[in-house]
Amino acid sequence: MKRALLVIDVQNEYFTGRLPVTHPAGSMEKIAMAMDAATASGIPVIVVQHTVTAPDRPVFRKGSPEWALHPEVAKRHWDLLVEKSLPGSFTGTNLEAWLRERNIGTVAISGYMTQMCCDTTARQAFHLGFGVEFLSDATGTLSIANDAGAVTAEELHRAILVSQGMLFSKVMTTAAWIGSLEKG
Repeated sequence: MKRALLVIDVQNEYFTGRLPVTHPAGSMEKIAMAMDAATASGIPVIVVQHTVTAPDRPVFRKGSPEWALHPEVAKRHWDLLVEKSLPGSFTGTNLEAWLRERNIGTVAISGYMTQMCCDTTARQAFHLGFGVEFLSDATGTLSIANDAGAVTAEELHRAILVSQGMLFSKVMTTAAWIGSLEKG
């Protein structure tokens, strides 16, 4: 079955902006490795870029330095750039049609944040009938505290991976994913 790699929201907002990703360490390097391996294997790479248009939201403002793709993503090859305004990469975009036109049946999830756009996109893909591979060390998040409580980045990341592995995705490391590409 043909695959594609989704690189979700790897934008400066998560490095120099208001939402610095902290866990797992080295996730950006794993994303770059996955992109390089996909390109070398002839697997399409789809870069997804989040845009917020609401004037009261200070993050992911189109055209801002924080909205821009991380330099490690920007300098690499990709086959499609998808701009989205909601957590799911399929909502209001041409992603599903693009994948179906190319007979792609499995998507690998990488990027940020594990519990938000990565989780939502993986669930959408599953609901649409795609196989899903969730790259455990090429996704990441940060600690969160709000009126509902607080959770560390590590706890949140692990909880989403466990939940994804129950039904929606095959959860795997980047090294295991690259190994599966080499095996065909």
